[in-house]
Amino acid sequence: MCADRLRELDIFKPNTAQELEFMNSIRLRNVKFPAGKTIVNERASSAQLYTLLEGWAIRHKTLKNGRRQILNIMFPGDLIGLQQNLLDESTSSVETITDVELCELDKNKLWLLYQSFPSLAYDITWICAHEEQIVDDNLLNVGARSAVEKIAMLILHVFKRYRALYPEAGKVIPFPLNQQDVADALGLSLAHTNKSLKKLEKLGLHKIQEGKLTILNEKALATVADYFESPITPRPLIC
Repeated sequence: MCADRLRELDIFKPNTAQELEFMNSIRLRNVKFPAGKTIVNERASSAQLYTLLEGWAIRHKTLKNGRRQILNIMFPGDLIGLQQNLLDESTSSVETITDVELCELDKNKLWLLYQSFPSLAYDITWICAHEEQIVDDNLLNVGARSAVEKIAMLILHVFKRYRALYPEAGKVIPFPLNQQDVADALGLSLAHTNKSLKKLEKLGLHKIQEGKLTILNEKALATVADYFESPITPRPLIC
């Protein structure tokens, strides 16, 4: 998916001609990475700045013993490497879970954006605040919901984000997350995740098979997850 295709979607804010001209000036190239590639390393610095154009990635933190907490799942339109360019180093890693295409941005011109385009600078602030909100929502999900409720919430979150990008997908979307990814996103053991997935699937509200997620009863699934949909606020697209 190219940047122009993303801009046609209602979920992204429109830009002025001057803003588009500036973003064209900081765009370096499009790059592709395979699934399983680490794009950002935790505690590393001097990374490039990217916008995800196609594919899925995860942002996570890893302990010394190898245990991992997935902080959020990244979709087209999300910025990658922002922490490393605003802070001294990244506080988390970003890894691809599918083949991806990225728009590489010139990080050396990031401060020019703040100097000359305050509206775009505000957009960067909004993106940072939105990422914090996602982490807050994940913390609520991990800490306050049962295992089945957690999984139902994750499934709905993924489904709605994907459908906002690909409205033509209908009730069936790709689902490249494996059970270990689900466990690491929800703070569950692999065995508990497997048991809870089977329990949820027995309700007949969804189906995960051969890398695809099918939603069979979205309303009932939302009830299980204690999920209440709020209006989508158009988000910035920096690319």
